[in-house]
Amino acid sequence: GPPEVLVPGTRPMPTPGPGEVLIEVAAAGVNRPDVFQRLGNYAPPPGASDIPGLEVAGTVVALGPEVAAQKIGDKVCALLTGGGYASHAVAAAALCLPVPKGFDFVEAAALPETFFTVWHNLFERGRLKRGESTLIHGGTSGIGTTAIQLARAFGATVYATARGADKVKACVGLGCVRAIDYASEDFVDAIAKATGGRGVDVVLDMVGGDYLARSMACLAVEGRYVSIAHLKGARTEIDIRAMMVKRLTLTGSTLRPRSVAEKAAIAAGLRERVWPVLESGEVKPVIFRTLPLAQAAEAHRLMEGGSHIGKIMLTL
Repeated sequence: GPPEVLVPGTRPMPTPGPGEVLIEVAAAGVNRPDVFQRLGNYAPPPGASDIPGLEVAGTVVALGPEVAAQKIGDKVCALLTGGGYASHAVAAAALCLPVPKGFDFVEAAALPETFFTVWHNLFERGRLKRGESTLIHGGTSGIGTTAIQLARAFGATVYATARGADKVKACVGLGCVRAIDYASEDFVDAIAKATGGRGVDVVLDMVGGDYLARSMACLAVEGRYVSIAHLKGARTEIDIRAMMVKRLTLTGSTLRPRSVAEKAAIAAGLRERVWPVLESGEVKPVIFRTLPLAQAAEAHRLMEGGSHIGKIMLTL
């Protein structure tokens, strides 16, 4: 239903199972999948909490069996399959990461969903390397602001699309060499001009629909297109010849339904490669607004309104 269906309630205290911890939640991130779940379009995977919320930060207050990596009192942020909009949440111990040095709980809670998604898709699936270039669609979303900063930090040239002068300016401020207002410019033409006709090496797309074919036109020879959402639709048509001539790779992924082991592998990469960049201050999550948990409905209204730049957060 509409945002108003999100109201405070009381549930039994969750109990951590084998390989899990119980976190006393200090802050939780709001993400687009939460909106889809509220609308009835994105059911939690089997066994997951039906409470929204895919990322939290807080303090470990209980350990399930077979947990060795955490101890009670640890300050962590965690990727969840659900249950984050609550005072306490159960998380797989393997998907808990330490709060980065210098970060508060709100900043830490803004990390898991977007950083897991961007690291896996842009750098592991998209194979973005130093010296290459990338186009990030939706540059001022939580995913977009993360992708721009990480791509820049790891030595890539970054382009992005956004709507309106303020959002274009924000993208440039985060590290884009060129941000394109898709409401007034054709991003295919703009990328062609900006790259001297070469195109970019990787496109990260959360729009879908006709953006797939247009993004293919933006790619250089041996380019990689990575899909993480389909806000404009899950079906479209492409010119297979264009894919063949440029030797393109088209790929994509989901995160929430994947196994703990698969997500733990992503977490290990983040701990090794990304956490040092966060602790150096080179990359930091962009927080648009923070609201108390009781105002989760207002947080969803903000998300659906589309005026935000960066993350919307809830605090306990």
